[in-house]
Amino acid sequence: MAMLGFLIVFPLIVAAVLAVVRNDAVRDVIVVASAGVIGVASIALVAMNIGAPGVFFAYSSGVVDMVCMAIGVLIAAVIIAFAVKYKNILAGALAVVQVVLSLVFELGFAHGVHVEFGLYFDSLSLLMAFIIGVIGSGICVYALGYMKDFQHHEPEGAKDRRPLFFALMFIFLAAMFAIVFCNNMVWMFTAWEITTVCSFLLIGFTKTEEAINNAFRQIVMNLAGGIAFVVALFYSVVDMGTLSFTVFIAQAVLNPAIALIPVTALAFAGITKAAQMPFQTWLLGAMVAPTPTSALLHSSTMVKAGVFMLVKLAPVFLVSTVPALMVMLVGGITFLWCSFMAISQSNAKRVLAYSTIANLGLITACAGVGTPEAVWAATFLVLFHAIAKSLLFLCVGTAEHHIGSRDIEDMDLLFDRMPRLARYMMLGIMCMFIAPFGMLVAKWATIVSLVEMGNIVLLIILAFGSAATFMFWAKWLGKLSGIAGQPENVETTVHRSEWGSVVLMAVLLVVACVLLPYVSAFIVEPYIAYVYGVGGQAISTDNLWISSICVAAVVIVLFAGLGRGKSRRVNVYMAGITADSDARTFRNSLSQTSEATARNWYMEDIFGEKKLAPVGVGICIVIIVAAFALSFVGINPGML
Repeated sequence: MAMLGFLIVFPLIVAAVLAVVRNDAVRDVIVVASAGVIGVASIALVAMNIGAPGVFFAYSSGVVDMVCMAIGVLIAAVIIAFAVKYKNILAGALAVVQVVLSLVFELGFAHGVHVEFGLYFDSLSLLMAFIIGVIGSGICVYALGYMKDFQHHEPEGAKDRRPLFFALMFIFLAAMFAIVFCNNMVWMFTAWEITTVCSFLLIGFTKTEEAINNAFRQIVMNLAGGIAFVVALFYSVVDMGTLSFTVFIAQAVLNPAIALIPVTALAFAGITKAAQMPFQTWLLGAMVAPTPTSALLHSSTMVKAGVFMLVKLAPVFLVSTVPALMVMLVGGITFLWCSFMAISQSNAKRVLAYSTIANLGLITACAGVGTPEAVWAATFLVLFHAIAKSLLFLCVGTAEHHIGSRDIEDMDLLFDRMPRLARYMMLGIMCMFIAPFGMLVAKWATIVSLVEMGNIVLLIILAFGSAATFMFWAKWLGKLSGIAGQPENVETTVHRSEWGSVVLMAVLLVVACVLLPYVSAFIVEPYIAYVYGVGGQAISTDNLWISSICVAAVVIVLFAGLGRGKSRRVNVYMAGITADSDARTFRNSLSQTSEATARNWYMEDIFGEKKLAPVGVGICIVIIVAAFALSFVGINPGML
């Protein structure tokens, strides 16, 4: 229990120190040292308890309950203050509703409910702790160099607000640890709302009009999910007599009818946090924030809290049809629609954003299916998406600072201009859509689980969504791999903190893919056996080892030529008569000078956001409203 408490409390202490430190050198030492401590502690926790079933700690404290209530009031006060300042009535109203409901619940309903085991962990919690502690802290280290460049581009005389930025980053880590370790649902809810308000402040960090608007969009949507969470707490106490998350799940599995409303409400909270349709716009809006914020929200925190909740509820979805259908359909439609809309994007960060939402949709759909095989696939999707997407966001942020653009069409010759970074970026992209890397293995497992269930609808959605995924990733990969000319190498000024974090993510990605059979045997399978009592590995161990060997071979080929001092250069060959090799111009068949260019096809008129988004949003709203209607009228799950 001491280790769990340390991982929750230590980042809060670091955040308090960073909030007052203004010296760059001192901040660098604190962040690097603290990130190292958090990362090592996370790895140690996993190593000491690998393969363990659920481990519970008898800890129940009235002091913690009072602190949680005070934090809830403080969060509401912060949101209301910003809502008044920027005249956003809806955000202020939702904050008032949430804090009133929370206080009524705390003082009138939860007071007599005792949760003996306040803290716990299982293998899924350990996997999440690894993601938060290693990937999350790695992003904090990356932010050191990135935010120096960010501050350098601020107007002269602008206030240095980096102390607030780094304090919020570490508070985020603490809240995420609390979400995955708290068995007391009130404590979990408090941490849930801390991530909401931290992301609000980070998205609006630049204080531009666009940033403020997007921050309020995020807070409004996640407050709606927070209110649903409070509703679930009311029903859990009144109808089920418990605030223990594990007891709640066990009772919901045994008697799904009595837990229909709270399970649907918690699923809705997970959907909002995971930015599923119709709530996807808040995560797209987060792109205005500095890149470390985008990486943190999209990979190791925030959205992962949403899918963590849904995966934990997966055994309930297996026996409760109404929330299961809501989660499956919303996740499947989100995966399909956002994969299509990513095709029309040339902004690299928006491609990453749509890819994130789409992959979260696939994880959501797997959780909704609820079978052991589907949960096996969902767990690996969570792991590989967290690592690969962190790597890609960090690479895009560094590239943007050095080539002056985040547009994919401006990444011509990146293989020459930033040879190391381009290879790391290509590694991340290949992991997202090319066999034998981890994401494709997880998708393969998803197909197996859907075939065994006979779920034709989700199979069709997965097929078309995966085809779209292949298209938008292949376009980007093609841009990076083009080599022509002798452009200047511009990556010599990349900060060491940025390189350190990028290399860390790349190494984690390769290690996770190569050791995939071990991860399955000692982390994922023990969790599934603990929850379901049976195994859930959808792919044979032999095939997993074949994938691992192939990954090692691909990585060796990709990085084999890196660091070679001298390489043979030849002029670019172009059809016709070369006019200027460096300018990539040639004389065509009409004796006119033409420039050799390569541009991708984005099909805005077919896959544009304005055309597709309203349809997907409308369908998902109907699904969610129908699910709540059926839940509140008490439809028996077995009747559907």
